[in-house]
Amino acid sequence: MTVRHLAADATAEEVASALDADGVVVVDELAPHSVMDAIATELAPWVEATPTGTDEFSGRNTRRTGALVARSPSARQLVMAPLVLEAVGRVLEHAKNYQLHLTQLISIGTGEPAQLLHRDQWAFDFFPFPTGYEVQCNTIWAMTDFTEASGATRVIPGSHRFEDKLRLPVSDSEPAEMAKGSVLFYTGSLYHGAGANRSDAVRVGVNITYSLAWLRQEENQYLSVPLDIARTLPVELLRLMGYARGAYALGYVDDLRDPIAVVRPDLDQVGLAGS
Repeated sequence: MTVRHLAADATAEEVASALDADGVVVVDELAPHSVMDAIATELAPWVEATPTGTDEFSGRNTRRTGALVARSPSARQLVMAPLVLEAVGRVLEHAKNYQLHLTQLISIGTGEPAQLLHRDQWAFDFFPFPTGYEVQCNTIWAMTDFTEASGATRVIPGSHRFEDKLRLPVSDSEPAEMAKGSVLFYTGSLYHGAGANRSDAVRVGVNITYSLAWLRQEENQYLSVPLDIARTLPVELLRLMGYARGAYALGYVDDLRDPIAVVRPDLDQVGLAGS
């Protein structure tokens, strides 16, 4: 089974339908090159300061730079992309709310071998979620062209229905090749992994993932984004970051206050915090 591609004018329903069927889909050239270039420029000093991984899974020649909401104003456009949010909402509609789970620029250097095929939802202490019950919906945006030679993310379409905790060979997967500005959608249950970079250039992708709001975030957004920056952000982004209740009684502050009232007291004053 090959990776399905949709045009940039695809609907959220089409994306969600493909994810239900295959667990993975690419939307071609959804973001302008200018946005991807702006993110690269804004994050350049942070990438330079990011150490490479310390084991084979994280990649000994791979840099994983986080805190994108704080460090890259342009990256916020990807986090809040309308097609992404609507598609994620459809995939995770069985829950009361969903949240931003992780933001990361992944720079895979030349000579990096292929990553172990895995499920991102294993981050939840390898809890065996029921097959078909999705807890994550993820994206990887291509900042550079993703080719098989450069280490395009390798996926096994349909593996979101496989048994859990399998150890599958890379040869069972195929590269999700895509052009710069394209975005790869995949569920947290899909078996996938970074490909081997056999090219002479760094393969760069922006990994932005979303999860059910009653699960702990992989990247702690409250600490990754300093409060002085958080106070300047749109309310919709703040709520996505976790300044909202995860369900009826999850995430309130002190005397049952909405958490948005802590970062934006002005909203509380005009009666919007409980909305």
